[in-house]
Amino acid sequence: MRIIVIGSGFGGLSAAIRLRAQGHEVTVVEQRDKPGGRAYVYQQDGFTFDGGPTIITAPWLFDELFAEAGKKVADYVQIVPIDPFYQIRFEDGTVFRYNGDTTAIIEQIRKLNPDDVRGYRAFLKQSERVFGAGMSLIDKPFTTLMDMVKVLPDLIRLRADRSVAGLTNRHIRDERLRQVFSFHPLLVGGNPFETTSIYTLIHHLEKTWGVWFAMGGTGKLVEAFVRCLEDIGGELRLSTTVDQIMVDERTGKANGVRLTSGEVLPADAVVSNGDVAFTYKHLIAPKWRKKNTDARIDGLDYSMSLMVIYFGTNKQYEDIAHHEIIMGPRYKGLLDEVFGSKTLAKDFSLYLHRPTATDPSLAPPGCDAWYVLSPVPHLGGPTDWRVTSQAYRDRIMQYLEDRYLPGLSKHLVTEHRIDPLHFRDTLSSHLGSAFSVQPTLLQSAWFRPHNKSEDIPNLYFAGAGTHPGAGLPGVISSGKIVADLIGSAA
Repeated sequence: MRIIVIGSGFGGLSAAIRLRAQGHEVTVVEQRDKPGGRAYVYQQDGFTFDGGPTIITAPWLFDELFAEAGKKVADYVQIVPIDPFYQIRFEDGTVFRYNGDTTAIIEQIRKLNPDDVRGYRAFLKQSERVFGAGMSLIDKPFTTLMDMVKVLPDLIRLRADRSVAGLTNRHIRDERLRQVFSFHPLLVGGNPFETTSIYTLIHHLEKTWGVWFAMGGTGKLVEAFVRCLEDIGGELRLSTTVDQIMVDERTGKANGVRLTSGEVLPADAVVSNGDVAFTYKHLIAPKWRKKNTDARIDGLDYSMSLMVIYFGTNKQYEDIAHHEIIMGPRYKGLLDEVFGSKTLAKDFSLYLHRPTATDPSLAPPGCDAWYVLSPVPHLGGPTDWRVTSQAYRDRIMQYLEDRYLPGLSKHLVTEHRIDPLHFRDTLSSHLGSAFSVQPTLLQSAWFRPHNKSEDIPNLYFAGAGTHPGAGLPGVISSGKIVADLIGSAA
């Protein structure tokens, strides 16, 4: 079969490698000048900045993928463990060192609130139970209602109707510890107070298998995927934008894609790793979308967006870890504004990334490479980012200088930033959402946009907006689901 994959994010590349390994003729088309999608790499003034995902978990998924192609990950990229996984900082000066050492975690809990030790042990057991059930579904398709019916008993037993924060708060009383063990949904675009408690499996996943980093940055992992694809005969075309997914008038099946250049690429199947909402609304004529109408797509709840500031300093801040989670003065109130009223708050919580803590080669000697990320509302709210972007950037950078990076403005030597307009205009993401469809219970599994289109039988979806969701394990697994579906249909 001739298969066109739209988009070279990890989901698209995962699908492409597996499909090529099955023997199909595979071409990946990417609208930007580099592969990676949200994992784009920015290079300026001697600094290298990963544009998007930086947290690697479930490393065995890479091993499985490369083994399908008859390759080994270690032959393409070096992945190393990180300790701590995160340092979590609070306004009162408390710092929680989060890693996989249960004894060390319990000792820190005991210092903050001894009464929460027992609750944490119960939370840990629940996380393990959820992992056992939830992780087995990560690479299984939910294309029919019966697929959902089969897992309902497990979801009911595990109380998937509860949120991550709701489950955490049942076991833990200290407000800081509640945040430590419930923030993870934010890393995949979810509100901890709305995301299904199935996502508490992340705690067990990280604790058992660790958090990892690709030396040279996540961009080196993208390069590894591309080289693997090309080594087995797949093709990647950069700076190639799809204008329309073409559908045969007689069969109702996709028969190729038309590019903005006018060129037509014929195909027996099409895989979109682009934003699900954008794909349906802008690449497929409405007459072919009886199920996935504009109204249905617009009716979904989408994740927040982000402002990300990439910057380099001519000074190294050695007390800052590779991954820092900086909690602001409010937790639920802030999230209510980001996800609920979609208004830009005066305060913020931040993810501060310092990869040079692990790999100094990402910056010139004696320097640090950084990015700081702030969750912000998507473009469905009232904020005009053409007016607001600079002032919001200034507030974040001043906050970092005042509290964590003394002398930052004096040591700043290079900078670049993106905001919700970038996600909409450059990454073609509906409403400028950074993670596509929110991972709520009623937007998970069968309720999520399907990996196989209900409208066009040979159109498939990989990436954050479809099952199982955002994050590297999720999008890589979506590529496996798509390859399995096409393989069984071929």
